Amino acid sequence: MKVLLSGYGQMGKEIEKILLSRGHIVSAVVDPMVETAHKEISAAVLADADVVIDFSSPAAVLKNCTAYAQGSTPVVLGTTGWGDKYDEIKAMIEKAGIGFVWGSNFSIGAHMLFKLASYAATLVNKVPEYDIMVHEMHHKLKKDSPSGTAITLAEKILANCDRKTKIVTQCLDRRIEPEELHVSSTRGGSIPGIHTMYMDSPADTIEITHNARSRGGFALGSVMAAEWIKDKKGFYSVEDFIKEILP
Repeated sequence: MKVLLSGYGQMGKEIEKILLSRGHIVSAVVDPMVETAHKEISAAVLADADVVIDFSSPAAVLKNCTAYAQGSTPVVLGTTGWGDKYDEIKAMIEKAGIGFVWGSNFSIGAHMLFKLASYAATLVNKVPEYDIMVHEMHHKLKKDSPSGTAITLAEKILANCDRKTKIVTQCLDRRIEPEELHVSSTRGGSIPGIHTMYMDSPADTIEITHNARSRGGFALGSVMAAEWIKDKKGFYSVEDFIKEILP
């Protein structure tokens, strides 16, 4: 499989390693900030690619997706921050009849965490003595807080525990309300990402933790998604892909 990499930051470089280790070819690299790369998506760079893996910037998503649609090239989109363009991009992709899978987190391990947390929340739902909370830790350079993964984890909990109806992410200078799920964050060091769901009662504490040791898990998931979407048509979320990997 020949893969075009759009975005050649730390994640792009990690994806390249995984692609080569699985016997694939990097047909080209596009990144306006990298001297040795192509500066923008064009028909010429798309012509030699079986699929694109895009971890570029939110500002480039609409323009890039327009090029992918025109070039009839399947896409894995890991870039976030384009929700305001969702309907426009979805209509464009469906009209072009290409395969497209998008998501904020392609880590297989993180999706295992989501499944475990969803089931755990159904158990806690039956035992009011247990409260639930979420904490995440990331490196000092991460710009957002809490992480998108933490919010997704919290949403899985809310969907499966009736007494939790609201996510609270700010520092609390008061008692938390029974219906609130507190999602807290810590920033520092070089931590790739640690997400923990706590289930706590007066008698004990249960913890479910996903500890990312590197970007490798996210890169592997995006490459597996590229292998999956290559011969498909349609607009898919990463959850659609995960359902086949983790039924």
